Amino acid sequence: MTTARWLGRRHYAQIYAEMREFTAARTPATADQIWSLEHEPVFTQGQAGKAEHVLAAGEIPVLQSNRGGQVTYHGPGQLVVYPLLNIRRLGLGPREMVHGLEQALIDLLAHWNLRGQRRAGAPGIYIAERKIASIGLRISRGCSYHGLALNVAMDLEPFSRINPCGYQGLRMTQLADFEIQAELGAVNRLLLTQLQNKLGLAEIRDLAAAG
Repeated sequence: MTTARWLGRRHYAQIYAEMREFTAARTPATADQIWSLEHEPVFTQGQAGKAEHVLAAGEIPVLQSNRGGQVTYHGPGQLVVYPLLNIRRLGLGPREMVHGLEQALIDLLAHWNLRGQRRAGAPGIYIAERKIASIGLRISRGCSYHGLALNVAMDLEPFSRINPCGYQGLRMTQLADFEIQAELGAVNRLLLTQLQNKLGLAEIRDLAAAG
């Protein structure tokens, strides 16, 4: 069984440390977990992130992480989901894992008749030419951490202070731009169903839904 945990609004540095600790302490018998949350405003750099992609951070902190990809922004109104999975046990490689996350997002967007698309060489999901979801992973001893971020109803202005994911001029979008009024918890529950299907997970025990 996979346990889904809703963590509320949390600082990135704390969750980053907890993800690393959980992954380092795993044994072959450790059950998988999926953490869902919002972050306080923060820019995060991927392991190979280049400083020149941070244009004007201002009062928002810039934190280094060991995920893949370049710089991105997290803030209130964005759904962040961290699948802490033994992908080796699931029979997935890194590429299959990314593909599964992307397909889960595409199928989620289809729930609102939105056409999400992949873009070659740029993990994440786009609607037309605007990015609505980002993906960045780390695989350690066959286990994944970090994950995905879906823009739901947030202030997109901070994205203008960076080259999102290392792409100059990349424009972002969110569910709210399409007149979709969706509470984060509800979006998360829909996404958990898609993740279960696309990643071949065992039954997900959603602690938030259980009260």
